[in-house]
Amino acid sequence: MAHGHPGDSATSRLRYHRILPALIGTTVCLSVAHAADTSKPPTHHTAPAPSAATAPRPAPAEHIVVHRLADSAPGNQPGGGLIHLQDGVKSVSTVSQDFISKQAPMATAFQLASMLPGANVSSSDPMGFSPNTDITVRGLDNSAIGYVLEGMPLNDVAAYSGTPSQFADSENYQEIALSQGSADLDSPVLNAAGGLMNLTFRDPAKKAGGDASVSYGSYNTNREFIRLDTGDIAHTGIRGFVSYSHGATDNWRGPGRDEKQHVDFKFLKEWGQGNRASLIGTFNTTITSWYPEPTMDTWKSDGIKGQNNLLAHYDSSNPENGANYWRLWRDGERTLYGGAPVHLTLTDHLTLDVTPYAQLAYGNWPGGSTLSETGLYQGTQALSDTLNLPGAQDGVGVVRADYTQRSYRSGFTSALHYKTGWNDFVLGYWYDYGDDNEQQPFTAVQTNGYAPDIWAQNGRDVIRLSNGERLLGGSFHTISQTNALFIGDHMSLLHDHLAIDLGFKAVMMSRDGTNSMPGPQYHVGSNSMEPLPRLGVRWRIDAENQIFFNATTNFRAPDQSALYNTYDPSSGEMYGTGSADVRNEYSISEELGYRRTGRWIIGSLTLFNYNFTNRQISTQAVQNGSVVSTTMNAGGQTSRGVDVEIGLRPWHHFSPYVSGEYLHATIDNDLMSGGDLLRTRGRIAVRSPTLQAAAGLSYDDGHIFGVATVHYTGHQYATFMNDERVSDHTTGDLAIGYRFSDHIHLHQPTLRMNFINITNEHYLSGVASPTMNAKDTTGVYGTTIAGSAPSYFIGGGFAALFTASTGF
Repeated sequence: MAHGHPGDSATSRLRYHRILPALIGTTVCLSVAHAADTSKPPTHHTAPAPSAATAPRPAPAEHIVVHRLADSAPGNQPGGGLIHLQDGVKSVSTVSQDFISKQAPMATAFQLASMLPGANVSSSDPMGFSPNTDITVRGLDNSAIGYVLEGMPLNDVAAYSGTPSQFADSENYQEIALSQGSADLDSPVLNAAGGLMNLTFRDPAKKAGGDASVSYGSYNTNREFIRLDTGDIAHTGIRGFVSYSHGATDNWRGPGRDEKQHVDFKFLKEWGQGNRASLIGTFNTTITSWYPEPTMDTWKSDGIKGQNNLLAHYDSSNPENGANYWRLWRDGERTLYGGAPVHLTLTDHLTLDVTPYAQLAYGNWPGGSTLSETGLYQGTQALSDTLNLPGAQDGVGVVRADYTQRSYRSGFTSALHYKTGWNDFVLGYWYDYGDDNEQQPFTAVQTNGYAPDIWAQNGRDVIRLSNGERLLGGSFHTISQTNALFIGDHMSLLHDHLAIDLGFKAVMMSRDGTNSMPGPQYHVGSNSMEPLPRLGVRWRIDAENQIFFNATTNFRAPDQSALYNTYDPSSGEMYGTGSADVRNEYSISEELGYRRTGRWIIGSLTLFNYNFTNRQISTQAVQNGSVVSTTMNAGGQTSRGVDVEIGLRPWHHFSPYVSGEYLHATIDNDLMSGGDLLRTRGRIAVRSPTLQAAAGLSYDDGHIFGVATVHYTGHQYATFMNDERVSDHTTGDLAIGYRFSDHIHLHQPTLRMNFINITNEHYLSGVASPTMNAKDTTGVYGTTIAGSAPSYFIGGGFAALFTASTGF
């Protein structure tokens, strides 16, 4: 797989010159071992690696090594890097650097995985800066998917969601692997009924060098990236890379500008027979502008204009209108992820994997709102204070409703493998500690629309009461701890024609929280213990054909927000009622699939089935003007369908790829709403398009390259009563470029153009906030249940981006 630019090491260049003409067009190539630096980590999700007991000893310099051309040469991967050889017991789809390196450099992990079967990405801007985004896999949303970067979890500690713009810069990904049906036994995730997105960094190069790129395009977008590889540091065998990027863009609709700075690093030490230790991390700081999420009525009336955008100028004459000023909706976030994955070969039969990790995050998700100067409440406690809000009219002034989250997370995973004969036993333990503090202070807005300190960290800028306390709409603190024990056995039988995976994981999770707002609730807590068995089987019929079966169980506790009461400071009324008596989601899933790995065709077909109880649906709620994440219990659900993907090995430098999914997801029971039951049994689940399809065509002759992709998403319902839905839509992207030959100290200078949403389709890309019913409905018991309008993401418009890059 290519790293940042095709052929990141001299081995790639040597390899082509040493291939015999008779081997051209076959699946192998010859290269001299140790002739140059490969800078390539072990390939994941392929056939199991030899154990320490059977692994070959280091070869002398003249040893000839056989490589699969399709898996090693840039521009020569099946499906243009959108499909990978698989040999496991479950469905996995992979995007490699060969595809990633041709996309817009600020593309997120969600956007890069959008071509894979089952993946439905809802975005709000074409460039990938906005956090207003979601991904569903087989109809299961962002918060139902685990995100892991080289063994460390990236999910939010409170809401399980992932923000892909924070994960890593695309140039540093070696591959993105999406397991649609389940997470691995040893994965440090709790919520992965929707599968696992496993992200892998490239390994640092063995020789000093680097990569650099600059980009400029639509909406005054600019981005700069540089990565430096240390090579072998002082003959210690330690090598590393550090990268930095800066990017900024104007909102493609409405006012606003986003800016992001990002740092990735990885340091690696390898020694002995397979020993490997690394230190990895990523830091992200960003300020983004909110894209309003319209209802169906406002979408039909205004489209991408009018009331579906924030105001470019502050309206001081009307507080309700002034609250829509774009500067009051800027979202500031800082995150730091760090991990130290270690693999040790203890004996010929015993290996140990340990990954300690830590995560720090701080963010403010504000929104413009209005607040009364009198008649205030702190929780349920009436206040005698009178505020003096600038520009207030009739006792009501504009404020910025801040919503801050400060979280800390740390833990470790450990797995001890013992291989003997045809058994590979694993025994492991995962511990995770989370400390999450969420509050909602308010900041006064000046008559020109200015509100200081976008981060809401400066205590003197927020509104305070006469006793010195901050006026708050909410304040809660949660300590969560997870302990998980797992045991498994991978059995390789009949010369590895038959592989059987057996596993069992026991997860114990506790939450202990306090609500600091005056009122009936102070201490909350919950405890969960769930047994999670699994079984997987793979039968290799011959060298080109396999069948596999996988059965797993998953559970998920509701978001932390479900535990707490929240209050309106203008009335003392509760926005939401929390409860410690929350029900965990539990699911059982099965997959039955067929794989083909032929001379020209690589593909798979997978049948899947899910059964859920207490299905947790991620949604958004407006709390005192701030838009916050929460969950709703959707009862039972059954999801069935089929995934297919096919990629061709390169033919005359062309590599086509197609994927598709048919999904039938239904609600199993009537749901309670407003003291009555909605007739939802048998209706289609929200965010579950029946049909999806994607196709891509890549061309790469080593110099000229291009990728054309098209993606179709069928209609999807936004309510549990199926009385409102998003229409189907089709979008297409195009990338074209040219790589020059090496020149002096520059390695393959490259020029590239990316065209995103090339037809400038204006469409609703997904459901932001589903509701029970959009229209007034008569319940089972005869009462009228009022409708509530869902909100939607508006997909990003057309964008073009030029990028110049080079290695050195």
